[in-house]
Amino acid sequence: MTRPDIVSVEHELLLQALGLQLRQHRRTNRLGTVDLAARAGISRNTLRCVEQGDPGTAIGTYLRVMSVLGLQPTLSFKSGSADGDDPAGSEPQALPVAVKRSAHAMQDVQSLALHREAVRHAKSDPTLVAQAQDVLARWLAAGPSATTSLWLEWQHILDARAWRKVLAFTARGQQLRQASPLLTALEPEVRQAILDRVAELKRTSRN
Repeated sequence: MTRPDIVSVEHELLLQALGLQLRQHRRTNRLGTVDLAARAGISRNTLRCVEQGDPGTAIGTYLRVMSVLGLQPTLSFKSGSADGDDPAGSEPQALPVAVKRSAHAMQDVQSLALHREAVRHAKSDPTLVAQAQDVLARWLAAGPSATTSLWLEWQHILDARAWRKVLAFTARGQQLRQASPLLTALEPEVRQAILDRVAELKRTSRN
């Protein structure tokens, strides 16, 4: 069994924190998305990806947005948090980026890692998708609930194999993971290996 790559998920959470701070700086400087995208020479959709911390966006694109905002194109990764409320001045300023390793943040890391592994298994074994569909059908048959809309979206995800929605660094992606039937695709030992790896990461972060 391969060792689950939890650290890469935490690195992507750092990008998410960076995107959030860039959005805060844009708003502080009263720049609209159309204006900032034009100044950076990118599309509005690409800017949206940057502000969401999309790991698939080239780092050079992040640096172009930072340059327009008057931010130093070098990052200082350190413990703690940065509020990103200071406006960009005439001189480039450093932009420290950090993720608070709170219980909530670590829960996000754990959920993403579990779903990444579940998606990887589902891609290689279609019977696991059918297993998740059966679980979902039982949930829906129980009657309406607060999560019915999420389960209906899961129907489409499983039918279309729309895994990007499940792994998205968005509020909707987080909601979908919280209402997920997909984790039934994970064997107990795989699930436990991920939980152990997250616990290890928590211990390391406290040192």
